[in-house]
Amino acid sequence: MTQQSTGRRVVTNMSLSIDGRYAKTDPLDMSWVMPYAVTDVARDHLASLWEPATTALLGRVNAEGFLGFWPTVIGAEGADPRDEAFAKWLVDTDKVVMSSTLDEAPWERTTIVDRPTADAVADLKATEGGDILVLSSASVIKDLLAADLVDRLALTVFPIVLGTGPRLFEDGLPAGEWELTREAAGAHGTLALAYDRVR
Repeated sequence: MTQQSTGRRVVTNMSLSIDGRYAKTDPLDMSWVMPYAVTDVARDHLASLWEPATTALLGRVNAEGFLGFWPTVIGAEGADPRDEAFAKWLVDTDKVVMSSTLDEAPWERTTIVDRPTADAVADLKATEGGDILVLSSASVIKDLLAADLVDRLALTVFPIVLGTGPRLFEDGLPAGEWELTREAAGAHGTLALAYDRVR
């Protein structure tokens, strides 16, 4: 039986190939993601994650990518309403960016934090609010998995083998049980999965 932690949940979202990789050798090459990220199942999956969240947590590289791209979707001709809704949420929600190189945030409603991820998340969990959503920031997610601080692990699995590139799950993670709480299959064989940590 799943036992939810009290207070705010830490929810992580990541897209993976079926061989467990979240990026190609060139992390900026997102061509492998695009055919699958625009499917109904992927868009609905993301909506199920951001709607209960009131804080977005990102690493610096992902923050630059997300916050450079998503605001341009708002009002764009032909934009999917789900994409536009996510973009508006991202602009309007509180954002925390983990970075040791940024001194000040170039984005509105953003706090820069240069501390261990586990400490920053402990502080966030002590405040009022909805879910804390970690958006595809592998370094942040890896830190949280290593500290056993993830309450919901959301994955979108794409039917492609990358063969090389970094993996999300590394040796040495704390052992633990997870319960599948959401599953959906969609176009091109895309799978959207959500697992809750059993504590």
